[in-house]
Amino acid sequence: MFAMRPATSADIPAVAAMIRSRSTWLEERGMPTWRDSADNLAAQAENSHGAMWVLEDHASHIVGCTTVQDETPPWGWTPEELAEPAHYLFTTVTDPAYREHKPGTLIALWAVDRAAREGKDWVRRGCMFKGLVRYYETQGFTLLHEVQRTRNRVYLMARRAERLPELEALFKDPSGTLADR
Repeated sequence: MFAMRPATSADIPAVAAMIRSRSTWLEERGMPTWRDSADNLAAQAENSHGAMWVLEDHASHIVGCTTVQDETPPWGWTPEELAEPAHYLFTTVTDPAYREHKPGTLIALWAVDRAAREGKDWVRRGCMFKGLVRYYETQGFTLLHEVQRTRNRVYLMARRAERLPELEALFKDPSGTLADR
């Protein structure tokens, strides 16, 4: 069983350790890493607006995190898209030790369901690597725009928000409700 909950400042050390673990995994495969920014990324847990969420296993071990915004960044999207209610995900990182549970997919599906429960039409996200585009497409996201931002090419993706009742078997808290504690 897994649960999503808003991150707190007490989570910063565990989130930073999880990001460093993912960075080691990426480095071993010759891929870009978050190592130099692990502490800055983990500090997002301290946001008083509760924008960072953490995925925990049954033992309260942090398995992943994502940051959720109610506003889509204004660059790269059409005015019509910006007018639609959406959640925007960024800085999604997972612990590679939990790969068999597909924590990145669990986080994405939780976000799709949560957005629907909150009356949003879309879940959007951006990334800078074609490999992530392919991975997010396996989660039902569609590549909509490619934008050049300073030194990086950014791939902007979206998926319609929808209720996903099958998640209840994976995301239960002790009261038996879909967990976003």
